[in-house]
Amino acid sequence: MSPVTDAAPTSTSAAAWAVGIATFSSEGKVLDTWYPDPILGLTEGALRLAEEHDHAGGAATYALTRRQALDYLRVDVQHLTESDDLRRVRRAAVVTFIGDLDDAPVDAHDCYLRLHLLSHRLVKPHGCNLDGIFGLLTNVVWTNVGPCAVEGFEQTRMRLRVAGHAVTVYGIDKFPRMVDYVVPSGVRIADADRVRLGAHLSEGTTVMHEGFCNYNAGTLGSSMDIGGGSSIQGTLAGCNKTVISIGEGCLLGANAGLGISLGDRCTIQAGCYILGGTLVTTPDGQVVKASTLSGQSDLLFRQNSKTGVMEVLSQTVDWGSLNTALHQND
Repeated sequence: MSPVTDAAPTSTSAAAWAVGIATFSSEGKVLDTWYPDPILGLTEGALRLAEEHDHAGGAATYALTRRQALDYLRVDVQHLTESDDLRRVRRAAVVTFIGDLDDAPVDAHDCYLRLHLLSHRLVKPHGCNLDGIFGLLTNVVWTNVGPCAVEGFEQTRMRLRVAGHAVTVYGIDKFPRMVDYVVPSGVRIADADRVRLGAHLSEGTTVMHEGFCNYNAGTLGSSMDIGGGSSIQGTLAGCNKTVISIGEGCLLGANAGLGISLGDRCTIQAGCYILGGTLVTTPDGQVVKASTLSGQSDLLFRQNSKTGVMEVLSQTVDWGSLNTALHQND
């Protein structure tokens, strides 16, 4: 059977694989692929399907027969082969193989599998290559009746309404809501619209109404989202290439911002935005860039209400020895 993707196989093992259901627009674009049970490693099931599809390795996606889909999805997918005349889409059961998660994704199926691996907590944030993901995914109208193509959507809405379907549009984006594909155990999400597929939320995580978690980001332990209106600088805008991490017991105050990493037990005062180039004054009077303090523990960043100077304080840090280390160039 011909592969759905044109990716050429390059190895004999799969770093990840999954069976899922893909949705295609009438033009053949992949609108989404849902993988209910993604798997890391080359299992017996992967070897069997790879042999049945003459898959030599690498990254590729193949359409499944009715029997194969029944074996792996445990449901009869005969109706999937029928076109949805209201949404003008078709669906198909597929199997996707990824040869090496360090390699860049090759198509939309590959991207969706990697996003599922993250939200299923099988891969940690930045644990797989997502280079080029924006160019491989297409904008989709995400609705309560399923993904729809952007092109001609008003006619799609008309067909659905005439057929008696109330249509709610959740958004127009390349990434869907996580909870429509993955519901991880042990988490609270107050507003599902604010967590994208590909977010990694560990057990004990709470995302309140104003919290937001992007794909390839998340938590590695019990935590609550940062203070209201505060933000953590990402790498997507092109102005920051450093991955920001926050240690245990930290607090970002309301409307605060962070562009450096924090160790444990750090606090950013409400209203302070600490970028890598922000000049901060240490208790011994030195003025340093905040980036030189990245990753340090037990720090309090605040703005002096009298002078407006950004200060960093600590009850535990030996500033003399810390500054000596900061200014060493060898």
